[in-house]
Amino acid sequence: MFGVVGNWYRRKFSDPNSLMLLLLIISSALILYLFGGILMPVLVAIVIAYLLDVPVSKMESWGARRWLATSFTLVIFFVVCFILAVSLIPVVSKQSVNLVKEIPLIWESTQTWLASLPSKYPNLIEVGYIKQALEGINERVVSFGEQLLSASFSSIGNIAAILIYMILVPLMVFFMLNDKKVFMASISSVLPKERRLITQVGEEMNTQIANYIRGKVIEIAIVGAVSSIAFSVLDLRFAVLLGMLVGFSVLIPYIGAAVVTIPVAIVGLFQFGFTSEFGYLMIVYLIIQALDGNLLVPLLFSEAVSLHPLYIIIAVLLFGGLWGFWGVFFAIPLATLVKALVTAWSSPNQKLDVEADL
Repeated sequence: MFGVVGNWYRRKFSDPNSLMLLLLIISSALILYLFGGILMPVLVAIVIAYLLDVPVSKMESWGARRWLATSFTLVIFFVVCFILAVSLIPVVSKQSVNLVKEIPLIWESTQTWLASLPSKYPNLIEVGYIKQALEGINERVVSFGEQLLSASFSSIGNIAAILIYMILVPLMVFFMLNDKKVFMASISSVLPKERRLITQVGEEMNTQIANYIRGKVIEIAIVGAVSSIAFSVLDLRFAVLLGMLVGFSVLIPYIGAAVVTIPVAIVGLFQFGFTSEFGYLMIVYLIIQALDGNLLVPLLFSEAVSLHPLYIIIAVLLFGGLWGFWGVFFAIPLATLVKALVTAWSSPNQKLDVEADL
């Protein structure tokens, strides 16, 4: 057994470049796992820097100074964010409050419908089973409500953290964009000399992560806006709130679309009942999901969609469990990173032989 493991280790990691890449991956994963909460503002700043690097680099190529291009891009970005926040937050907040107020009515109607099932189908459903199920669900709903209330009170203390984000994140984004070459040179000087595979994987992932972040932001904006407009045209209540939920659901491939279908269907069913309007709503919603999965995603993520759906779901569950929201957000590029690592480690000795022949 140990001989097999030893042979595998010598075959895969006899190249110092492979060993250095493995040590870098392990150390980076440990740092994120142990200090991910503390470093969260840095991760947010990195995401925004990736998002804004293209316009800054474009303006610099046109002759503008780096600091001027960075300042102009940041001002435009945060002005747009402020306008969106001012225009959307009041509407979403009001619709959220109204939806919370109507949840008891929706649940009461659901209980009435469930209680009527035994009389409609006496040979299939017994009254006792329905009562037991409703009692169990009511207990869980009360428990969930208590947890939600306690979480809302505990989140008041996060206001200070939000203020820190508002001050520190823009500063870090400015420095990351303005002094990009300095930081890249510093990172390069720290890395070991045996970094051929590190450079290979790093260049591939740098391009993919940048494209993924920009593509994901564009996808959220398009899907959220189209869904909100479609729901408003169909006169669905809480249209903007549900549209935003549909937009953010694209953060979790496959799973998000399935989960967000539940509130859309419940609100539509409570408002329209089993009518043609409800049918039109679900058809429009399914068309949006189909266009997103079959048209928009291939256009934005031509590299990412080459991953098998099973690998993507496993990546979402694994990295989401480790790092929460950001693990889910970066599930696809992280899965792509694993794929790139497997490719890089597949035959390092053969690659070295080719380089030696050259």
